[in-house]
Amino acid sequence: MRKLITLLYVSSALIASVFVNAVMAHEYSVGDIEIGHPWSRPTPPGTSMGVGYLVISNHGDNDIKLVSANTPRANHVSIHETLMKDGVMRMQSLESGLTIPAGKHVELKPLSYHLMLEKLTAPLKEGESIPLTLQFEGAEVIEVELSVQSLDADTKDTEMDHSGHGMEH
Repeated sequence: MRKLITLLYVSSALIASVFVNAVMAHEYSVGDIEIGHPWSRPTPPGTSMGVGYLVISNHGDNDIKLVSANTPRANHVSIHETLMKDGVMRMQSLESGLTIPAGKHVELKPLSYHLMLEKLTAPLKEGESIPLTLQFEGAEVIEVELSVQSLDADTKDTEMDHSGHGMEH
């Protein structure tokens, strides 16, 4: 009986780890461009801002530029960068887009480049997928889904979650 219980426990753990890895490791590719692990955070009720993170890999021979993004879940999506200036953390919009050099990748993550989902139509809830269209200069449009993950899903980095700062454009 003890062997059966151990076998069931190990089997359940293995199945759960495969399921979690499949859910967490979602990737999209079109041509030479690959989008890895697009994700977001849940937002509290009444919050008008959300965030989007992902990795853009350019396997091509020419630079490309992420110039815009959109989702039916927000009135506007902008590309932002967080940086330290004069000892103060600041966030600025990248009006001309974000360049991804040939043969390189750029990670949109907390305290770095990220997407701001502005004027949300409804709060982002843990476990849901948010459709997102990424538009590039020098590459095709890519449709992805942001996986809304728990607030403690990625605690390896100290982060700045902009979903509650109420910035309006």
